[in-house]
Amino acid sequence: MKKILSIMMILAISLFAINLQTASKEDLMSIKGIGEKKAEAIIKYRKTHKLKSAEDLKGVKGIGDQIISNVKNDVKNGQKNAKVKKTTAKNKTKEKVKKTTKRKEKLQESKDKAKTTQDKLKTKKETKKSKAKKEKKKLKKKLKK
Repeated sequence: MKKILSIMMILAISLFAINLQTASKEDLMSIKGIGEKKAEAIIKYRKTHKLKSAEDLKGVKGIGDQIISNVKNDVKNGQKNAKVKKTTAKNKTKEKVKKTTKRKEKLQESKDKAKTTQDKLKTKKETKKSKAKKEKKKLKKKLKK
């Protein structure tokens, strides 16, 4: 049971943690204690060094133990983080609406195609029936003569 809980904790932390090697300037700036200049310094540093963990940031000028702790614990700037979450939630809602709309449109197109196909089949059947009736009438006339 303890193993499962510890695995879940590690997964939860890893889902929200920032990948230092690929994080954008804005992502880095969202960490408490990292401003524009420190974010640029990290980006410059990672061009020549591989960043596998927060500890690797010790080589960056201006990065101390407190910032490394913030990176490890994913401590965000309060206001910036809140704005990001709000826009992300709004974007997700917009994306869901778009997807739902597209699905509805595709479903309607499928229904329209099916209806068109059914109408064509009905028309073919009706024309076959009417041709058959005409043939019967012709045969009856010939038989009467």
